[in-house]
Amino acid sequence: MKRLYRMEPPVVRIAAKSGMDAGLQSLARIAIIVTGLLATLAALDQAQPFLAPVSLAVITGLMASPVSSALERVVPASLAAATVVILFLALIGSAVALFSMPLSIWTDRLPEIWHEMQRHLINWRTVFDTLGGVQEQIRTIAGGKAEMTVDIAENSAVEEIATLAPALMAQIVLFLASLYFFLATRHSIRTSVLSLCFTRHARLRTARVFRDAEWFVSRYLLSITVINAGLGLATTTVMWLLGVPQPYLWGMLAFCLNYIVYIGPAVMAVILLGVGLATWDSPPAIFLPVGAYLTLNMIEAQFITPQVIGRSVTLNPFFVFLSLAFWIWLWGPVGGLLAVPFLLVGYAVIRNAFPVQTGATHTASHSIKKK
Repeated sequence: MKRLYRMEPPVVRIAAKSGMDAGLQSLARIAIIVTGLLATLAALDQAQPFLAPVSLAVITGLMASPVSSALERVVPASLAAATVVILFLALIGSAVALFSMPLSIWTDRLPEIWHEMQRHLINWRTVFDTLGGVQEQIRTIAGGKAEMTVDIAENSAVEEIATLAPALMAQIVLFLASLYFFLATRHSIRTSVLSLCFTRHARLRTARVFRDAEWFVSRYLLSITVINAGLGLATTTVMWLLGVPQPYLWGMLAFCLNYIVYIGPAVMAVILLGVGLATWDSPPAIFLPVGAYLTLNMIEAQFITPQVIGRSVTLNPFFVFLSLAFWIWLWGPVGGLLAVPFLLVGYAVIRNAFPVQTGATHTASHSIKKK
């Protein structure tokens, strides 16, 4: 009787990787990641004419989703979306109508403001002469010329506006169309994305991401709108008490510019400094408008906004600054409007992708209450 022997497969010994091989593999992974990031940045930059208005429409739709949901209880979703878009257009048209007349008046006064600024800067002539001497020495050392001439084409601004007008109109149409279709089909978009999740756990987390993103963005933007309206009303009142011409114009500017954190208040301060130069002659009175606005902005930023928004969403100011700098660098003013909402969406994704353990949270809260 024959014995059957099982043939074992030959053992293949894999040589251990050297330190140089492991280092090269790590460098290869880092290079792939860096290349992917650079390709993403280039794609975002090149696709700005399309992605910027669509992203702005999605963020605006998230803000207006509570209003659209309330309208959908009595009318179809398409009609509710069209109503929201019409209301949005009415608000924008009203703002443009209110801005156009006083802005045209102050635009005509820009040469006067520049003349007044030059007149007040004469008091600092000694300082500027010193700086001019230093600049002259630097130019001499560098081998440059002391005089510098700048040629400005007369029709450059008109030609640039004529060139950019069609592209701007196309982006506005793309924004309005994207806003309408997003509001009308946001429920079906959510259902389609959830259908791609194969497990119940993945569907639950994805649903929570949608819920938190909509909640954070809508709550933030609606709260900021109310806060900015209060800041604009306070700015209008203070400018009226100080005797600044067209006080409601500065209130509306404060309302609009405060949506762009850090940058908007700085621009508003520079504008009010020019208004002070055009309105008064004495140095203390010149700084009254900008001083009053900065005081109101400090109260809003340090006390009111943290009390209203900080209870639900707490964002690190450093990350807010980085997001603002990145998106303004990439997409300009539209990026400044989208910086904080994008950060909130990312916060909603990370919060649900890496949830905090409920047991540890409950134990920590119980210990705090016990103390």
